Formats: sequence, structure tokens, C-alpha cells
Amino acid sequence: MPITVHRRPLESFKEFLRCESAGGAVLIASAIVALVWANSGAGGTYRGLLHAGLGPMPVHVWINDGLMAVFFLLVGLELRREMVRGELASLRRVAAPGFAALGGMAVPALIYVALNHADPVALRGWAIPTATDIAFALGILMLLGSRVPASLKVFLTAVAIIDDLGAIIVIAAFYTAQLSWPMLAAAAAGAMPKGT
Repeated sequence: MPITVHRRPLESFKEFLRCESAGGAVLIASAIVALVWANSGAGGTYRGLLHAGLGPMPVHVWINDGLMAVFFLLVGLELRREMVRGELASLRRVAAPGFAALGGMAVPALIYVALNHADPVALRGWAIPTATDIAFALGILMLLGSRVPASLKVFLTAVAIIDDLGAIIVIAAFYTAQLSWPMLAAAAAGAMPKGT
């Protein structure tokens, strides 16, 4: 009779994290847990955790201003690599995700305006539906793993990123009281390709 050797939980966990779909699975599972928790009778503890102090700032500020900044930096670096020497290296290849992102911004905004045109207060939120949730778009792609062609992953990543960048521009142009021109100039300088 063969002897079955059970792997230690830590080894199984490490193997799971090496799997391409691990990030997507963790993201979707976390979202489900958060939705159930926040909308249950224990929702107050969820909100309390988000507003609990962690060093100099509350937890939700660390997530929104810290972790999301790192996330967008990594995704932006990946997109930059694809634009320099990858799937998006030519203007012809960038055009398709660019137009898809513009459509993905304009159509939800127009639907929102059509549904809220009679309410001037609600109408001010027309830009809310313009941004795709890039984390969930990428998480779903990760769940599918190697079954999704690399070119489709790059295309959808580019659509989501361009869409988010467009939403940021809309927010800066229509919802910001005062723009910081020195910071915009610094960001533009950092985005310039080498040799320009």
C-alpha cells in the first residue's frame, strides 16, 4: 500500500503564490470577503479597521495613497516597457487600446448623463463611471492564467491603464480647484523617453 506524504501548509502556500493566477484569486476572494463583511451586521468593525491608526496615518490612507501608488507605478512601468520594445511599440498598435479606452470612458459617462440629466447635483458626478477598475481587470486576467494569450493581456492592460490615465486627466481638469504646475512638469519630465 503506497504511503501518502502530506506537504506542509507553508510549502503548499508558497507553491500557490508561484502560480500565475494566485494574485487574481487573492484579489477576488478579498473583494468578496470585504463586501460580505462591510454589508453584514459586523460592518462597523470593518469601517473601524479601515479608520484605525497605523503609524502616522489611518489604514485606508496607507492603502489609497501608499499601496495604490506602488501598484500604479508597477503597472505603468510594465506598460512603458511594452511601449518601448513590446506589443505596443508602434503607434498603430497603441491606437486600438487607445480608442477602446476612449470609448470605455465616453460611453459610461454619456449613460450616466442620460440617467441623471434632471438632477443637477447628481449630474456633477458624470466622471465617476469613466474609470475602469484596473485592479479587477488585471485580477480576472490573472485568474485565467496561461489560457489568455499574452497579446490580449497586454491589450487589456493598456486599455485599463489608458482609461485610468484619462480619468485622472478628467478629474484634474474638471474637479480640481488648483493644479500644481511644477508637479505636472516634473511628472512630464519623468515620463520623457531617454535622449529627448
